[in-house]
Amino acid sequence: MIPMLSAERFGRLAGTFLILCAARCGSVLANDVPVADTGALIAAINAAAPGDRILLAAGTYQVNVNLNCTAAGTAAQPIEVRAPTPRSVLIRFANASGVTEGFKVSAPHWHFEGLDIEGACASDSDCEHAFHLTGNADFTILRDNRVRDFNAQLKSNTASPGSGLFPDDVLIERNAFYDTRGRNTSNPVTKLDVVGGRRWIVRANTIHDYQKLGGDTVSYAAFLKGNSRDGLFERNLVICQRDFSGGVRLGLSFGGGGSSPGGICEDGSCTPEHQNGVMRNNLILHCPDVGIYLNSAAGSRLEHNTLYDTSGIDVRFPASTAEVRNNLLGGQIRNRDGGTSTQTGNLSQVALDSFANWFVDPAQADFRLVDGTAFVDQGVAAPLVLDDFCGNDRNDGARDIGALEYDADFACITTTGGGLGESIFVDGFDP
Repeated sequence: MIPMLSAERFGRLAGTFLILCAARCGSVLANDVPVADTGALIAAINAAAPGDRILLAAGTYQVNVNLNCTAAGTAAQPIEVRAPTPRSVLIRFANASGVTEGFKVSAPHWHFEGLDIEGACASDSDCEHAFHLTGNADFTILRDNRVRDFNAQLKSNTASPGSGLFPDDVLIERNAFYDTRGRNTSNPVTKLDVVGGRRWIVRANTIHDYQKLGGDTVSYAAFLKGNSRDGLFERNLVICQRDFSGGVRLGLSFGGGGSSPGGICEDGSCTPEHQNGVMRNNLILHCPDVGIYLNSAAGSRLEHNTLYDTSGIDVRFPASTAEVRNNLLGGQIRNRDGGTSTQTGNLSQVALDSFANWFVDPAQADFRLVDGTAFVDQGVAAPLVLDDFCGNDRNDGARDIGALEYDADFACITTTGGGLGESIFVDGFDP
């Protein structure tokens, strides 16, 4: 016989179930908020509550105001903004003077997924950021989005210098970030511009084509700086120059061009610019400057990256210390201006002709193997790198130098595609 439960006990059990489900079932407790036009999108953002899934119907949303994401989600009930069919939704920010950003996130647990976002401003200085994270914007997730034509597709920093509040534990995964032309501005041009913050993960993204036409003409694919910590760049495909060329373009960086004054950095100090960062299993191509740049980046690990047609890796300034292991690159590994590194298992200063003999078409990011004698099974032990650019396990007992592990399980497409101007196949995502 099944025992009868008192109303009080039943209520306690039901409450326990709901708590467990919130922690484990995720979307079961979500509140779907369908929107079909710009006004409804603005209203849904303004009225957002934990557990809301703001679902955008297919179409174009013309926006000329900041979308202020100020409500706090939770780990069990994040606030989601998403397209049910990935990239069927175009959000076009056509900002006027004084409105320079898109989504302004200042609260935790916001997720943005499957969106197509375009900057369409008359002046490039009015399209500063598609996403601006500040202060308490912890646990933000950007996944499977396509974001183009902003000075910085994502900017993150403190809301108030000296407050000590920076977005932490952010995940940027399987997005495409790029520009369709050079940016006519002297403002910073960096697709992911992150100042402060801890435990950021930037994984399996495609970043290509970015140019700053004004000022110093220097631009970056992505950097973490401002005394940020424990950042991870892994399995990203960076092509500094693919669809157009010009300017000084660098790939991935801990430290970027440096930060000041101290109040905008963690702990009130901008030295070091980053601590304990890891770059592994990235493919970086066609950079007129270095593919990897460490600027006052302490305790960095650079492992199993492949750099093609770049000037190499710079470890710069006394605060920079790095372990550089099992990287395959044209160009040099340089310690500059007091930077120091230990280097093992790397194959550097590789000529473009050698790359062409080793791979099917490296200039087009096609790294299928032709002849791996020089680097297959030639790496040193790297126990903290368990897989490769495509997620293939490095478990055959002998490390290959570079971002790809050529073993019996190898089935990796890294080539650029056609049609959309940004079709690069990474980790199963066709942006």
